[in-house]
Amino acid sequence: MPDRTASRRPLLVTGLPASALELRESPRATRMTLRVDPARDVIQVVVPRGVTEAEAARFVARHADWVRSRLAAMPPRLAFADGVALPFLGADHVVRHDPRHRGGTLRADGEIRVGGSPEFVARRVRDFLVAEARRELAARSRDKAERIGASLGAVAVRDTRSRWGSCASTGRLSFSWRLILAPEPVLDYVVSHEVAHLREMNHGPRFWRLVATLSPEAEGARAWLKANGARLLRYG
Repeated sequence: MPDRTASRRPLLVTGLPASALELRESPRATRMTLRVDPARDVIQVVVPRGVTEAEAARFVARHADWVRSRLAAMPPRLAFADGVALPFLGADHVVRHDPRHRGGTLRADGEIRVGGSPEFVARRVRDFLVAEARRELAARSRDKAERIGASLGAVAVRDTRSRWGSCASTGRLSFSWRLILAPEPVLDYVVSHEVAHLREMNHGPRFWRLVATLSPEAEGARAWLKANGARLLRYG
């Protein structure tokens, strides 16, 4: 779970971009750590309470080469704009804006077609992707819950940044809409993971066996998310 009690503020370190570092003081932290936040182009410096900014700055300075390498490795941002290729369930689709297009945004022949005024293209593409993610994730959740005889609550779709999915004790599932940009086996694995929690609210052996029955490609999907998940946060 993200630490919602943590305070955040910029941290200035000589030789590093002024906007690249964010100091997070957390009561849960037991040591100083560095975390990449690709959604906001920052490196988070997480410190226990009582650590001064000077101490945090010296810690970062000792790892300056690591910070620079991570900032340089962040994938480029891609806006939802005419001509941009977006992965839809892993398959590239080119955004095509045509002001003469009537009706809602649609996907056809390797394109995401959107009409209306140019200034609304980004919003309409995002709304389309969120709606498609909601439809896909809800349908798969219902199907998998039925397969294991589990009681499913509501299925919510959000723009979460710290996790791809979650399962509440009430049976409510929540997912990141950005999973619609991932390959189909990856989306399927995340749904399987959260649905399995309806039966096993843990990560023990029985839980992982249940995930494997729901998602045969779970191992590869987990590896893909670890290697490529940050890219999904760079769209839009």
